[in-house]
Amino acid sequence: MTTRLLICTRTTDYRHDSIPDAVNALRALGEFAVEHTENPTDLERPLDEFGAVVFLSTSGDVLTPAGRERLSGYVESGGGFVGVHAAACTEYGWPYYGELLGARFERHPEYQPGKAVVEDPGHPATRRLPAVWEFTDEWYDFRSSPRRRVRVLLRADETSYEGGGMGADHPLAWCRRQGDGRVFYTALGHAAEAYRDEAFLTHLSGGVAWAGRLCE
Repeated sequence: MTTRLLICTRTTDYRHDSIPDAVNALRALGEFAVEHTENPTDLERPLDEFGAVVFLSTSGDVLTPAGRERLSGYVESGGGFVGVHAAACTEYGWPYYGELLGARFERHPEYQPGKAVVEDPGHPATRRLPAVWEFTDEWYDFRSSPRRRVRVLLRADETSYEGGGMGADHPLAWCRRQGDGRVFYTALGHAAEAYRDEAFLTHLSGGVAWAGRLCE
């Protein structure tokens, strides 16, 4: 049976032009049955039919109070949650969301080539990536390193690009448990080109599959 994903792309702040490409790419993978929404009331209903809820470049406050309660209950009872790129720029006023995701966005340098280093090659999101992965993105900085609270999968090599602000400890993608649920986040995925990149799609689909308990 195909795992169903609820992909939320609602934005009340900056909106990424790559959102349509990202949704289409996840559909085209053929691994998941995708339901896409920008209606916050769609997250007020029971979510148990979904293997994972994906916040794909969301920004600002995107949930109603009832939606917050529904999402937290879903994850705590075993649901999967995936955050992609600007998901870290979302729900700043809801403390639970910051805990759920693991870190909050602070700033980013110019969009540019750089290198991501695989810290954990045993995870489905990284096991098919090169040890040092050359990619082009915004290389998000976070308010603090999530390392003590998460399993870091990728880190940025700040010597490979200009403007990094976190130093040697710069996680880019990670996973964690929240209650009985699974959470995966990747800071990559700014541009439409990412969603045509085979390595990035392997990274993203592996993270989604892990959060949705399709693999270990």
